[in-house]
Amino acid sequence: MKIEFVKMHGAGNDYVYVDCTKEELPNPGAISEYVSHRRFSIGSDGLIMICKSDVADFKMRMFNADASEGKMCGNGVRCVAKFVYDRGLTDKNSITLETLAGIKKIDMTVEEGKVMSAKVDMGKPIFKCTEIPMISDHFMFVDQGLVLSDNYGEEKVVYNGTSISMGNPHFVTFVDDVDALNLEELGPQFEHHQLFPEGVNTEFVQVIDENTVKFRVWERGSGETWACGTGASAVCVASILLSRAGKKGEPLTVIAKGGTLKVTYGEDDHVYLEGPAVTSFEGVVDVPEEIAGK
Repeated sequence: MKIEFVKMHGAGNDYVYVDCTKEELPNPGAISEYVSHRRFSIGSDGLIMICKSDVADFKMRMFNADASEGKMCGNGVRCVAKFVYDRGLTDKNSITLETLAGIKKIDMTVEEGKVMSAKVDMGKPIFKCTEIPMISDHFMFVDQGLVLSDNYGEEKVVYNGTSISMGNPHFVTFVDDVDALNLEELGPQFEHHQLFPEGVNTEFVQVIDENTVKFRVWERGSGETWACGTGASAVCVASILLSRAGKKGEPLTVIAKGGTLKVTYGEDDHVYLEGPAVTSFEGVVDVPEEIAGK
């Protein structure tokens, strides 16, 4: 099965994008897993389909590298906006997008007929444990200890952190040096922690100064990614909530492995995410029928 695609990224958070406004892909989870292999296929953090919507201008369906369907992707949303504008699917520089985490509004910055960046209203953060979801006796899990075992299950390590949903679950923990962490070892322990029944994205945050933080992220279903829009939003909220960095109503500079994002926790309690949307290349991938037909 031949599929036309566009490879795009927002601050290094890269996906394979497919125009599905006429027809959605069969078995998109399996296709996502196939195209995401970095050594044997296109290589990406997953697959995003741009579809028709009955309630918004367009609909986004996103799938992780492990074939699971995700609810929301802040970097992906910006790239969808660029995709539909640059390819003439819309002439509006402000659109609404249906996602599994609700309808998102995206405002685009256009230069010489192309979208260069976009700003997304990410909605309000969710703190209630049962809605994140998180299994906890706490109503909210703010700057509380999460217990991990070492590789042999003998020694316990406690990471203080804050649980927040931005359409998908996040655990934000502050560390002294993000570059020194072994995320390949740490990340899965958080992702599959028993307190998170649906898994969790984990952000490891280092404060640079009062207006700047740096983070690395382990995404459920994809592993370490170079950026995460919902993760950057959760980082901003946690930083302000704990008085680590930033102020409500003012943009916080959030540095990811793949680039810099501006995130504002507004006075209206909405989080606003602003950053680049970049087209890397486009082409056609031949997906084996046994994959597409799963």
